Amino acid sequence: MLKIKKISINLYLLTSIILFMLISILTINSSMLYLPNYLGNLALKQGMWYLIGIILIIFTFFITNNKYKYSIYLYITNIILLSSLLVFAPIINGSRCWLILPGVGSFQPSEFMKISLIISTSKIVSNWTNKLHKKPTLIQELILFLKIFFISIPPFILTFLEPDTGAVFIYFIIIFSILIVSPIRKRWFIFLLSFITLLLISFLYLYFIKQDLFINIFGTDLFYRIDRLLDWKNGTGMQLENSLTAIGSSGLLGHGYMNTPIYFPESNTDFIFAVFASNFGLIGCLLFFGLLLFFDITLIRIAKKTNNTINKYIISGTVGMLLYQQIQNIGMTLGILPITGITLPFISYGGSSLLSYMFIIGIVFKISSDNKKTVN
Repeated sequence: MLKIKKISINLYLLTSIILFMLISILTINSSMLYLPNYLGNLALKQGMWYLIGIILIIFTFFITNNKYKYSIYLYITNIILLSSLLVFAPIINGSRCWLILPGVGSFQPSEFMKISLIISTSKIVSNWTNKLHKKPTLIQELILFLKIFFISIPPFILTFLEPDTGAVFIYFIIIFSILIVSPIRKRWFIFLLSFITLLLISFLYLYFIKQDLFINIFGTDLFYRIDRLLDWKNGTGMQLENSLTAIGSSGLLGHGYMNTPIYFPESNTDFIFAVFASNFGLIGCLLFFGLLLFFDITLIRIAKKTNNTINKYIISGTVGMLLYQQIQNIGMTLGILPITGITLPFISYGGSSLLSYMFIIGIVFKISSDNKKTVN
């Protein structure tokens, strides 16, 4: 740990962020080979977003305390932004997910809703946990679920209406990750997983066997969204086929930097890993996987060292969110998971997503610093 005027900075976390920044800028620069000129220099823009993100980390570090009084204002602001999408957002690729800010670019409110949901849910579960003097009763657990249901339903509905199914699922992952480390009975998770499995089986039965009934119930829009989502199982689609070709032909060391041999859409965002893999090959991918593992373990170690329940829950939600996005993004690039439009955290191009991650990492830096002060 590096100490500067009684401020402790987690060097493992700092090193990870710096390496992510370098990998992101270099890979985005390589992805620009096939992108239209009107998009501008995305690598330079990503560097600018990282610079703003670093300032945001510093700001968050100094304003954050263990009470998180700003969480309610952050939540209300994000609900207003999500609501405004349905009225003001232009339709892009069939969705209303982005607000256009003149002179700045697009802004995706659901990215910041993830962070707001992490903090708000953690605060509710922490307050509930701190009031327990023994094993929670059934009534106490039901009250907790109702509180979480109350704050989660608005963003779930608003985000689904955009539609952004991938973000909705991340909301669920965040809540699940926080609750799994709470003292509630684990039988709830068995019940929940059983219920979800039953719903999924019924849903897929209607989709594959009773398609007319499915359309009558859910409409044609959802039918075609599911149809596009399930394209991955056949390995079909130019985007996935070209991604697999770029990765599969890269060998041990890759084709070399700035040498992505084949074009595929969204190469700077959803399929950024395919660009990295084609440039640096299997060896580069293994090193990158090692960095992701190192980063995730660093977050978990920080969580284990804190005695503050809300901080523990915040990091749990953060790890769940990042781990899911890492697995989903790389998995869909390799054709082993559905293509959901989920970006690779800290690597894919995008100011909204990057700034939201940097905000939560600023909180983690603060938690780590507080842990060190407590030990001392």
